[in-house]
Amino acid sequence: MDGYTLLGLKLAMGIIGLVLQINLMGKGNLAPTSAMDQVQNYVLGGIIGGVIYSDSIGVLQFFLVLVLWTLLIFTLRFIKNHNRFVKSIIDGKPVWVILNGKVQTGECMKNSISAYDLMFKLRSAGIYEIGTVKRAVLEQNGQLSVIQYSDENLRYPLIIDGQLDSDILDIINKDEGWVKQQLDQLGLTVDKVYIGEYLDGRLIAHLYENV
Repeated sequence: MDGYTLLGLKLAMGIIGLVLQINLMGKGNLAPTSAMDQVQNYVLGGIIGGVIYSDSIGVLQFFLVLVLWTLLIFTLRFIKNHNRFVKSIIDGKPVWVILNGKVQTGECMKNSISAYDLMFKLRSAGIYEIGTVKRAVLEQNGQLSVIQYSDENLRYPLIIDGQLDSDILDIINKDEGWVKQQLDQLGLTVDKVYIGEYLDGRLIAHLYENV
């Protein structure tokens, strides 16, 4: 097999592998929302780009590398979606930088968020006065989500992917006992809830399809 044929075959395999990963793992790679999505894109691009131009790596070896990388990503995604501790390590946690109109300086400093960066993100969100902000959270992808005092019918994501968010519990001044009571009234357990929203003092549950 000549060099150009090998190059073309590897390129085709790389494109197919990229398309399969995007379709099998969801469209998160196209608009990364976590560090894992970003790393997956970078590493896969590095694998494809590095192997294509290396004559010492054959087609079979390239195929095995793509398969192993895909299996590794599948495994990590499964574990993080079923274990909150692992998810917090891989993706990190949202950081509440403003609570009730006051900047959480300690959280900002601990997460290397400078005053300039915070004000820039607030201005980008159309906010020019910190006192008007009820809650502001820096998401895992670096974007700032802002809730103002003027916002009505606030919805808090209390349960995500069948896992309870203890940080939201603290914000709404509720405990796990209250959540269990709400779930008992609905005849549910937390692992059956895809998304659970807190709205107007009650829990609104969106369930998995097989429930």
